[in-house]
Amino acid sequence: MENISIIRARYLYIADNFHPILVLTAPRRYVLFLGVTFVDNGMVKLRKPIMRILKPCICCAVFIGLANGAYAQINTINSALITSRVFNDVPGATFTSINAYPSFIAFGEAGVSAPTGFANRDAWQFSNNGTTPYAFQNADYFTASLNLTLTGSPIAPRKEAGLLFNTVNDGEIQFIVNTDGHEVVQFGGISFYSFSGNNIVHYNSGDTITLAMSYFLDGNGKNALQFFANGNASPVFEFGPSVGSGALDIGNGSTLGGYFQVVNDPLSSSNGGDVLFQHISIGVVPEPSVLSLLSVGVLALVFRRRR
Repeated sequence: MENISIIRARYLYIADNFHPILVLTAPRRYVLFLGVTFVDNGMVKLRKPIMRILKPCICCAVFIGLANGAYAQINTINSALITSRVFNDVPGATFTSINAYPSFIAFGEAGVSAPTGFANRDAWQFSNNGTTPYAFQNADYFTASLNLTLTGSPIAPRKEAGLLFNTVNDGEIQFIVNTDGHEVVQFGGISFYSFSGNNIVHYNSGDTITLAMSYFLDGNGKNALQFFANGNASPVFEFGPSVGSGALDIGNGSTLGGYFQVVNDPLSSSNGGDVLFQHISIGVVPEPSVLSLLSVGVLALVFRRRR
C-alpha cells in the first residue's frame, strides 16, 4: 500500500467539476489533483513523492486565501431560500416543495389552468443564513453546478427550469431547459448561447442534465461568464461596454439560484409539472493572479529541489 502522509490544511482545497483549481475550504467531497486527496473531515492526504514539494506551499496558499475576503464569503453559503410564486398568474394552482439543500430541492405545480394569466414561477436562491439570499459582490468569482430533472404533465404548454443569476447591472441571466422546445439554452444579460441550437445537447421531459455556470476573471483581465451542459462548454462571454448594459461586472448585491416555471393552459385543469434540482454545489474560482503566484512558488520549490 502506498505511503500516505496526512496534514491539516483547512483553507486549501483543489476542486471544481469543470476547472481544476485552488480554492479555500473543502466542501465535503473527495477531490484528487496532483496526488492531493481531500476528505470529509478537513484532513488532507499528500502522496509522499510530492510531499516535500507541496508541504512548504501550504502556508503560502493559506496566506493568499486569507488575504482575499471574497473567497471566504462564497464559502459561507450553506443553505437555499425558497420563494414560491415569483409569478402568481394562476393563484388557484397547487404548489409543493421540498428543501433538502444541497442534496436536492424539489418543486411541483398542479392545476395551472385559468381563463387568463401567463405562468406560475417558483424560485430558490443560495443563502448563507437561511433567511435572506446571498448577495454576490463584483469579485465573488464562482462555479455553481447541479443536476436537473424537469417533467411536464403534459410537455406543452411550456415547462422550464434552470439556473437564474439576477445581476444588479445586467438583469436576469438564465440557463435553462424546457419541455416543449427541447432546448438547452442560455440567454439574458451579456450573452446568448444555445447548446441545442448547436446540436450539442438537447432536452426531453424527464431527462436528467448537469448544468453549470462560472463567473470569473479571464486571461484578458475582464469579468466573464461561461456555461456548461453535461460537461460541454459554451464560449467565454466577457462583460464590457459593447454588451448588455455596458457594465464591467455583475454589480454588488446580485443573487443566484434556480427556478421552475409552468405556463398557464386555460383548456386543461391537469396542466402541471415537477422539477428536481440535485447535487447542488458552489465553489470559488480564484483570480488568475492568485494562481500565478502559487504556481511560481511551486515551480521555485521544484527547481530548488533539483539543484
